[in-house]
Amino acid sequence: MENLKTPISKVASALRIRSEGPGLRATGRILGSNKATIARWEQLFGDQKATLMFYSFCHEFVSLTFEGDEIYTVVGKRTDPSDSKGWTAVIMEPASRFIVDQRCGKKNAALFKSVMKTVCKYVHHTKDLTFLSDGERRYGNMLFDLCSEVLKTERAGRPPKTLPKGVKVRVKNKGDQKRKKGRKRPKYQVTQREHPDTDQSLAITEIHANHLEAQSAATRRRNSTLRRKTNTYAKTEHGLQRTLNVHQIIHNYVRPHWTTGKVPAVALGIMSEALSLESILTMQRAA
Repeated sequence: MENLKTPISKVASALRIRSEGPGLRATGRILGSNKATIARWEQLFGDQKATLMFYSFCHEFVSLTFEGDEIYTVVGKRTDPSDSKGWTAVIMEPASRFIVDQRCGKKNAALFKSVMKTVCKYVHHTKDLTFLSDGERRYGNMLFDLCSEVLKTERAGRPPKTLPKGVKVRVKNKGDQKRKKGRKRPKYQVTQREHPDTDQSLAITEIHANHLEAQSAATRRRNSTLRRKTNTYAKTEHGLQRTLNVHQIIHNYVRPHWTTGKVPAVALGIMSEALSLESILTMQRAA
């Protein structure tokens, strides 16, 4: 709220309306404000993401399970999906429905590296971290490049690199597993070498991204830039990321999830109670 003369109640109302699905123009007509002003409020609110996520980075976890998936939308003009900047990589903790990170851009190595850097911060705060992906191998490959460690075997030759102890990655094969010729594809794949002391007690039925796929459907309903049946797509990549930051803050710290009945940050154990939009707007921003 620094340098803003608008009442905090009106800013909170704009964010609350936007989080239910209306676009910038529709919200502006409801509140009698300019769409550029509302976008400016969203930008300031989204800048609180780093401050709020600091709570989870300081918490010690016994075990964590993450799911990774992608959402696609149109940014600017329609182009081939491989050239579009409308891909959003999302990482979520399924038990609490806590969104760890979501970033948009082209579906390339830079996008996956940006979200997996956030996952690496949790590797040092838990003794058991499982990452599940529904077909995309680049999550595990990027995690290996960022967090791999040398395994000392006291044998001659170059020591192999493995994922950190306690970290395992599983990717579900989505292709046809009943081939007429050749070797039958396994139900799941291990993307990279894992530490030999890592616990491998993971049922095959648990290797999926179903929770995140269901959450992605809800995200499309609440974020107008991700809808396929309307023309309210994001005009720029920066605008799409702005709406994603606002959605992540409200989802994690303000709105209770209908499956658990709790705010995801409370269900994960990093906070004791939910926050209000007004308290987040008046929170001191991290330097």
